[in-house]
Amino acid sequence: MRIGCPKEIKPQEYRVGLTPNAVREAVDHGHEVLIQTDAGAGAGFTDADYTAAGATLVATPAEILAKADMVVKVKEPQPAERAMLREGQVLFTYLHLAPDADQTRDLLNSGVTAIAYETVTDAQGGLPLLAPMSEVAGRLAAQMGAWALQKANGGRGTLMGGVPGVGPAEVVVIGGGVVGTHAARIAAGMGAHVTVLDRSLPRLRYLDEVFGGRIGTRYSSGGTLAELLESADMVVGAVLIPGAAAPKLVRRDDLARMKPGTVLVDVAIDQGGCFETSRPTTHDNPIYEVDGIIHYCVANMPGAVPRTSTIALGNATMPYMLALADKGWRQACEDDPHLLEGLNTHAGHLTYYAVGKAQGIDVLSPHLALKS
Repeated sequence: MRIGCPKEIKPQEYRVGLTPNAVREAVDHGHEVLIQTDAGAGAGFTDADYTAAGATLVATPAEILAKADMVVKVKEPQPAERAMLREGQVLFTYLHLAPDADQTRDLLNSGVTAIAYETVTDAQGGLPLLAPMSEVAGRLAAQMGAWALQKANGGRGTLMGGVPGVGPAEVVVIGGGVVGTHAARIAAGMGAHVTVLDRSLPRLRYLDEVFGGRIGTRYSSGGTLAELLESADMVVGAVLIPGAAAPKLVRRDDLARMKPGTVLVDVAIDQGGCFETSRPTTHDNPIYEVDGIIHYCVANMPGAVPRTSTIALGNATMPYMLALADKGWRQACEDDPHLLEGLNTHAGHLTYYAVGKAQGIDVLSPHLALKS
Protein backbone atom coordinates (compact mmCIF):
# COMPACT_ATOMS: atom_id res chain seq x y z
CA MET A 1 0.00 0.00 0.00
CA ARG A 2 1.08 3.60 -0.59
CA ILE A 3 0.75 5.57 2.65
CA GLY A 4 0.81 9.37 2.56
CA CYS A 5 1.42 11.85 5.38
CA PRO A 6 0.95 15.56 4.58
CA LYS A 7 2.10 18.44 6.74
CA GLU A 8 -0.62 19.65 9.09
CA ILE A 9 -2.08 23.00 8.03
CA LYS A 10 -4.43 23.76 10.93
CA PRO A 11 -3.18 26.96 12.68
CA GLN A 12 -0.40 26.27 15.21
CA GLU A 13 -0.59 22.51 14.65
CA TYR A 14 2.97 21.20 14.87
CA ARG A 15 2.30 17.48 15.28
CA VAL A 16 2.76 15.01 12.43
CA GLY A 17 0.81 11.87 11.58
CA LEU A 18 3.77 9.51 11.21
CA THR A 19 7.00 9.36 13.19
CA PRO A 20 10.18 8.07 11.56
CA ASN A 21 9.76 4.88 13.61
CA ALA A 22 6.28 4.36 12.14
CA VAL A 23 7.67 4.94 8.66
CA ARG A 24 10.38 2.35 9.24
CA GLU A 25 7.82 -0.19 10.42
CA ALA A 26 5.60 0.43 7.41
CA VAL A 27 8.51 0.14 4.98
CA ASP A 28 9.63 -3.08 6.67
CA HIS A 29 6.11 -4.40 6.04
CA GLY A 30 6.58 -3.75 2.34
CA HIS A 31 4.66 -0.47 2.02
CA GLU A 32 5.65 2.76 0.31
CA VAL A 33 5.50 5.90 2.45
CA LEU A 34 5.22 9.46 1.10
CA ILE A 35 6.02 12.30 3.53
CA GLN A 36 5.59 15.96 2.74
CA THR A 37 8.77 18.01 3.04
CA ASP A 38 9.13 19.53 6.54
CA ALA A 39 6.04 17.68 7.79
CA GLY A 40 7.83 16.65 10.99
CA ALA A 41 9.82 19.83 11.59
CA GLY A 42 7.49 21.16 14.28
CA ALA A 43 7.85 17.93 16.26
CA GLY A 44 11.63 17.86 15.88
CA PHE A 45 11.84 15.29 13.06
CA THR A 46 13.94 16.26 10.05
CA ASP A 47 13.51 15.25 6.43
CA ALA A 48 16.75 13.30 6.83
CA ASP A 49 15.15 11.30 9.66
CA TYR A 50 12.34 10.27 7.33
CA THR A 51 14.50 9.42 4.34
CA ALA A 52 16.75 7.35 6.61
CA ALA A 53 13.63 5.45 7.68
CA GLY A 54 12.77 4.75 4.04
CA ALA A 55 10.21 7.46 3.22
CA THR A 56 10.00 9.34 -0.06
CA LEU A 57 9.83 13.12 0.33
CA VAL A 58 7.08 14.91 -1.59
CA ALA A 59 6.87 18.67 -2.04
CA THR A 60 3.12 19.29 -1.94
CA PRO A 61 0.07 17.92 -0.13
CA ALA A 62 -1.72 17.70 -3.48
CA GLU A 63 0.78 15.11 -4.70
CA ILE A 64 0.41 13.07 -1.52
CA LEU A 65 -3.38 13.16 -1.59
CA ALA A 66 -3.41 12.28 -5.28
CA LYS A 67 -1.13 9.26 -4.92
CA ALA A 68 -1.79 7.82 -1.45
CA ASP A 69 -4.05 4.83 -0.88
CA MET A 70 -4.19 5.75 2.80
CA VAL A 71 -3.69 9.23 4.25
CA VAL A 72 -2.48 9.40 7.86
CA LYS A 73 -2.85 12.72 9.68
CA VAL A 74 -3.33 14.16 13.15
CA LYS A 75 -6.10 16.75 12.86
CA GLU A 76 -9.25 16.71 10.80
CA PRO A 77 -8.67 17.56 7.14
CA GLN A 78 -9.10 21.25 6.41
CA PRO A 79 -11.38 22.41 3.55
CA ALA A 80 -8.54 22.54 0.99
CA GLU A 81 -7.50 19.00 1.93
CA ARG A 82 -11.05 17.66 1.89
CA ALA A 83 -11.46 18.86 -1.68
CA MET A 84 -8.65 16.48 -2.72
CA LEU A 85 -9.92 13.32 -1.00
CA ARG A 86 -11.53 10.64 -3.15
CA GLU A 87 -13.59 7.47 -3.07
CA GLY A 88 -11.54 4.34 -2.50
CA GLN A 89 -9.02 6.24 -0.37
CA VAL A 90 -8.67 5.64 3.39
CA LEU A 91 -8.30 8.60 5.76
CA PHE A 92 -6.95 7.75 9.23
CA THR A 93 -6.93 10.72 11.62
CA TYR A 94 -8.89 12.59 14.30
CA LEU A 95 -12.20 13.81 12.86
CA HIS A 96 -14.52 15.03 15.67
CA LEU A 97 -17.43 15.17 13.23
CA ALA A 98 -20.38 15.64 15.59
CA PRO A 99 -20.14 19.46 15.86
CA ASP A 100 -18.71 19.92 12.35
CA ALA A 101 -21.44 19.62 9.73
CA ASP A 102 -19.28 21.18 7.01
CA GLN A 103 -16.58 18.56 7.39
CA THR A 104 -19.15 15.76 7.50
CA ARG A 105 -20.72 16.99 4.25
CA ASP A 106 -17.34 17.26 2.51
CA LEU A 107 -16.23 13.79 3.57
CA LEU A 108 -19.52 12.29 2.41
CA ASN A 109 -19.27 14.10 -0.92
CA SER A 110 -15.69 12.88 -1.41
CA GLY A 111 -16.65 9.24 -0.87
CA VAL A 112 -13.54 8.70 1.28
CA THR A 113 -13.41 5.89 3.82
CA ALA A 114 -12.69 7.85 7.01
CA ILE A 115 -11.60 6.10 10.19
CA ALA A 116 -11.51 8.38 13.24
CA TYR A 117 -8.93 7.90 15.96
CA GLU A 118 -11.34 9.15 18.61
CA THR A 119 -13.99 6.45 18.05
CA VAL A 120 -11.75 3.37 17.83
CA THR A 121 -12.39 1.32 20.96
CA ASP A 122 -10.67 -1.49 22.85
CA ALA A 123 -11.76 -4.63 24.69
CA GLN A 124 -12.06 -2.70 27.96
CA GLY A 125 -14.40 -0.10 26.48
CA GLY A 126 -11.67 2.52 26.33
CA LEU A 127 -10.59 4.80 23.49
CA PRO A 128 -6.97 3.79 22.91
CA LEU A 129 -6.19 6.34 20.18
CA LEU A 130 -7.80 9.23 22.04
CA ALA A 131 -6.25 8.35 25.40
CA PRO A 132 -2.67 9.58 24.78
CA MET A 133 -3.87 13.00 23.61
CA SER A 134 -6.38 13.12 26.46
CA GLU A 135 -3.49 12.55 28.85
CA VAL A 136 -1.55 15.41 27.29
CA ALA A 137 -4.56 17.73 27.13
CA GLY A 138 -5.51 16.99 30.73
CA ARG A 139 -2.05 17.84 31.98
CA LEU A 140 -1.93 20.97 29.83
CA ALA A 141 -5.36 22.05 31.09
CA ALA A 142 -4.04 22.66 34.59
CA GLN A 143 -0.83 24.20 33.27
CA MET A 144 -2.55 26.61 30.88
CA GLY A 145 -5.31 27.34 33.36
CA ALA A 146 -2.68 28.41 35.89
CA TRP A 147 -1.19 30.71 33.24
CA ALA A 148 -4.61 32.20 32.47
CA LEU A 149 -5.21 32.80 36.19
CA GLN A 150 -2.37 35.30 36.23
CA LYS A 151 -3.66 38.86 36.38
CA ALA A 152 -1.67 39.94 33.30
CA ASN A 153 -3.61 37.34 31.32
CA GLY A 154 -7.01 38.42 32.63
CA GLY A 155 -7.36 35.99 35.52
CA ARG A 156 -8.00 36.57 39.22
CA GLY A 157 -4.31 36.75 40.05
CA THR A 158 -4.46 33.58 42.14
CA LEU A 159 -1.44 31.31 42.64
CA MET A 160 -2.35 27.65 42.26
CA GLY A 161 -0.59 26.50 45.40
CA GLY A 162 -0.96 29.65 47.46
CA VAL A 163 1.73 30.44 50.03
CA PRO A 164 1.90 30.03 53.81
CA GLY A 165 -0.98 32.05 55.22
CA VAL A 166 -2.79 32.28 51.85
CA GLY A 167 -5.01 29.48 50.60
CA PRO A 168 -4.54 27.67 47.26
CA ALA A 169 -6.67 28.00 44.15
CA GLU A 170 -9.96 26.12 44.05
CA VAL A 171 -10.04 23.91 40.94
CA VAL A 172 -13.17 22.08 39.80
CA VAL A 173 -12.78 19.31 37.20
CA ILE A 174 -15.99 18.21 35.49
CA GLY A 175 -15.48 14.62 34.38
CA GLY A 176 -13.30 11.96 35.95
CA GLY A 177 -12.10 10.19 32.82
CA VAL A 178 -8.64 10.31 31.30
CA VAL A 179 -8.60 14.09 30.79
CA GLY A 180 -10.06 14.82 34.20
CA THR A 181 -7.73 12.45 36.02
CA HIS A 182 -4.63 14.00 34.49
CA ALA A 183 -5.90 17.55 35.00
CA ALA A 184 -6.54 16.75 38.65
CA ARG A 185 -3.12 15.15 39.02
CA ILE A 186 -1.27 18.22 37.75
CA ALA A 187 -3.48 20.75 39.55
CA ALA A 188 -3.07 18.89 42.84
CA GLY A 189 0.67 18.61 42.20
CA MET A 190 0.77 22.39 41.84
CA GLY A 191 -0.78 22.66 45.29
CA ALA A 192 -4.35 23.55 44.31
CA HIS A 193 -7.41 22.27 46.14
CA VAL A 194 -9.09 20.03 43.55
CA THR A 195 -12.60 18.62 43.34
CA VAL A 196 -13.56 16.16 40.59
CA LEU A 197 -17.18 15.68 39.54
CA ASP A 198 -18.43 12.53 37.84
CA ARG A 199 -21.64 10.49 37.59
CA SER A 200 -19.92 7.13 37.92
CA LEU A 201 -19.61 6.09 41.55
CA PRO A 202 -17.07 3.35 40.68
CA ARG A 203 -14.95 6.01 38.95
CA LEU A 204 -15.16 8.32 41.97
CA ARG A 205 -14.12 5.45 44.23
CA TYR A 206 -11.20 4.73 41.90
CA LEU A 207 -10.06 8.37 41.98
CA ASP A 208 -10.36 8.55 45.75
CA GLU A 209 -8.26 5.41 46.06
CA VAL A 210 -5.63 6.43 43.50
CA PHE A 211 -5.14 9.92 44.90
CA GLY A 212 -5.26 8.78 48.50
CA GLY A 213 -7.58 11.58 49.54
CA ARG A 214 -5.43 14.34 48.01
CA ILE A 215 -8.38 15.47 45.88
CA GLY A 216 -12.08 15.76 46.63
CA THR A 217 -14.72 13.82 44.72
CA ARG A 218 -18.39 14.72 44.31
CA TYR A 219 -21.25 13.10 42.46
CA SER A 220 -22.08 15.34 39.51
CA SER A 221 -25.46 17.07 39.57
CA GLY A 222 -26.73 20.48 38.64
CA GLY A 223 -26.97 21.55 42.27
CA THR A 224 -23.47 20.36 43.16
CA LEU A 225 -21.94 22.07 40.14
CA ALA A 226 -23.77 25.33 40.91
CA GLU A 227 -22.43 25.22 44.47
CA LEU A 228 -18.84 24.61 43.37
CA LEU A 229 -18.89 27.26 40.64
CA GLU A 230 -19.36 29.96 43.28
CA SER A 231 -16.02 29.21 44.94
CA ALA A 232 -14.00 28.04 41.92
CA ASP A 233 -10.93 29.84 40.61
CA MET A 234 -10.61 27.41 37.69
CA VAL A 235 -13.08 25.00 36.07
CA VAL A 236 -11.82 22.31 33.70
CA GLY A 237 -14.40 20.85 31.32
CA ALA A 238 -13.38 17.25 30.72
CA VAL A 239 -16.64 15.59 29.67
CA LEU A 240 -16.67 13.10 26.80
CA ILE A 241 -19.44 11.19 25.06
CA PRO A 242 -17.53 9.16 22.44
CA GLY A 243 -18.06 10.57 18.97
CA ALA A 244 -20.96 12.78 20.07
CA ALA A 245 -21.34 16.49 20.77
CA ALA A 246 -20.37 17.42 24.33
CA PRO A 247 -23.25 18.36 26.66
CA LYS A 248 -23.44 22.02 27.75
CA LEU A 249 -22.95 21.77 31.49
CA VAL A 250 -22.14 25.41 32.33
CA ARG A 251 -24.64 27.86 30.89
CA ARG A 252 -24.12 31.56 30.33
CA ASP A 253 -26.41 32.34 33.27
CA ASP A 254 -24.03 30.36 35.49
CA LEU A 255 -21.21 32.82 34.83
CA ALA A 256 -22.95 35.40 37.00
CA ARG A 257 -22.49 33.21 40.08
CA MET A 258 -18.73 32.91 39.49
CA LYS A 259 -15.98 35.19 40.76
CA PRO A 260 -14.65 37.70 38.19
CA GLY A 261 -11.44 36.41 36.62
CA THR A 262 -12.30 32.75 37.13
CA VAL A 263 -10.84 30.62 34.33
CA LEU A 264 -12.78 28.07 32.29
CA VAL A 265 -10.64 25.53 30.40
CA ASP A 266 -12.77 23.61 27.89
CA VAL A 267 -10.92 20.45 26.86
CA ALA A 268 -14.10 19.21 25.18
CA ILE A 269 -13.98 21.99 22.59
CA ASP A 270 -13.15 19.55 19.77
CA GLN A 271 -16.58 18.02 20.36
CA GLY A 272 -18.32 21.38 20.54
CA GLY A 273 -17.38 22.30 24.11
CA CYS A 274 -19.13 21.68 27.43
CA PHE A 275 -19.57 25.37 28.34
CA GLU A 276 -22.31 27.27 26.53
CA THR A 277 -20.02 30.26 26.02
CA SER A 278 -17.14 28.24 24.56
CA ARG A 279 -15.81 28.83 21.04
CA PRO A 280 -12.62 27.40 19.52
CA THR A 281 -9.45 29.43 19.95
CA THR A 282 -5.85 28.99 18.79
CA HIS A 283 -2.48 28.88 20.51
CA ASP A 284 -1.60 32.39 19.33
CA ASN A 285 -4.87 33.83 20.70
CA PRO A 286 -5.97 31.27 23.28
CA ILE A 287 -8.22 33.18 25.67
CA TYR A 288 -11.19 35.51 25.64
CA GLU A 289 -13.55 36.97 28.24
CA VAL A 290 -17.31 36.63 28.62
CA ASP A 291 -19.10 38.39 31.49
CA GLY A 292 -15.82 38.72 33.38
CA ILE A 293 -14.94 35.01 33.06
CA ILE A 294 -11.80 33.96 31.17
CA HIS A 295 -12.19 31.16 28.63
CA TYR A 296 -9.33 28.97 27.36
CA CYS A 297 -10.70 26.90 24.45
CA VAL A 298 -7.79 25.88 22.24
CA ALA A 299 -9.04 23.15 19.93
CA ASN A 300 -5.69 21.38 19.52
CA MET A 301 -4.14 21.70 22.96
CA PRO A 302 -1.60 18.86 22.51
CA GLY A 303 -0.21 20.76 19.52
CA ALA A 304 1.53 23.03 22.04
CA VAL A 305 3.88 20.17 22.94
CA PRO A 306 4.22 18.49 19.54
CA ARG A 307 7.28 16.38 20.28
CA THR A 308 5.69 14.61 23.25
CA SER A 309 2.28 14.46 21.58
CA THR A 310 3.51 13.08 18.24
CA ILE A 311 5.52 10.29 19.83
CA ALA A 312 2.68 9.37 22.21
CA LEU A 313 0.13 9.35 19.40
CA GLY A 314 2.43 7.43 17.08
CA ASN A 315 2.94 4.72 19.69
CA ALA A 316 -0.83 4.24 19.89
CA THR A 317 -1.76 4.47 16.20
CA MET A 318 1.08 2.43 14.69
CA PRO A 319 -0.43 -1.06 15.18
CA TYR A 320 -3.74 0.05 13.65
CA MET A 321 -2.03 1.84 10.77
CA LEU A 322 -0.04 -1.30 9.99
CA ALA A 323 -3.16 -3.49 10.17
CA LEU A 324 -4.98 -1.19 7.72
CA ALA A 325 -2.00 -1.17 5.36
CA ASP A 326 -1.24 -4.90 5.60
CA LYS A 327 -4.80 -6.18 5.26
CA GLY A 328 -6.74 -3.34 3.65
CA TRP A 329 -9.41 -1.52 5.62
CA ARG A 330 -12.16 -4.12 5.07
CA GLN A 331 -10.20 -7.10 6.34
CA ALA A 332 -8.61 -5.11 9.15
CA CYS A 333 -12.02 -3.95 10.38
CA GLU A 334 -13.56 -7.40 9.93
CA ASP A 335 -10.76 -8.91 12.02
CA ASP A 336 -11.00 -6.20 14.70
CA PRO A 337 -14.50 -5.01 15.63
CA HIS A 338 -12.94 -2.30 17.80
CA LEU A 339 -11.24 -0.81 14.74
CA LEU A 340 -14.58 -0.99 12.91
CA GLU A 341 -15.96 1.34 15.60
CA GLY A 342 -13.63 3.95 14.12
CA LEU A 343 -15.36 3.91 10.74
CA ASN A 344 -17.21 7.23 10.36
CA THR A 345 -17.79 7.55 6.60
CA HIS A 346 -17.59 5.23 3.60
CA ALA A 347 -18.48 5.75 -0.06
CA GLY A 348 -20.78 8.67 0.65
CA HIS A 349 -22.46 7.08 3.69
CA LEU A 350 -22.23 8.17 7.31
CA THR A 351 -21.43 5.12 9.44
CA TYR A 352 -21.27 6.47 13.01
CA TYR A 353 -24.54 6.73 14.90
CA ALA A 354 -23.65 9.55 17.32
CA VAL A 355 -22.69 11.85 14.44
CA GLY A 356 -25.91 11.03 12.59
CA LYS A 357 -27.94 11.79 15.71
CA ALA A 358 -26.13 15.11 16.23
CA GLN A 359 -26.63 16.21 12.62
CA GLY A 360 -29.89 14.52 11.65
CA ILE A 361 -28.29 12.34 8.97
CA ASP A 362 -29.22 8.75 8.14
CA VAL A 363 -26.56 6.25 9.15
CA LEU A 364 -25.44 3.08 7.39
CA SER A 365 -24.41 0.34 9.78
CA PRO A 366 -20.63 -0.09 9.63
CA HIS A 367 -21.19 -3.84 9.32
CA LEU A 368 -23.18 -3.22 6.15
CA ALA A 369 -20.48 -0.82 4.92
CA LEU A 370 -18.00 -3.70 5.11
CA LYS A 371 -20.10 -5.58 2.56
CA SER A 372 -21.02 -2.65 0.33
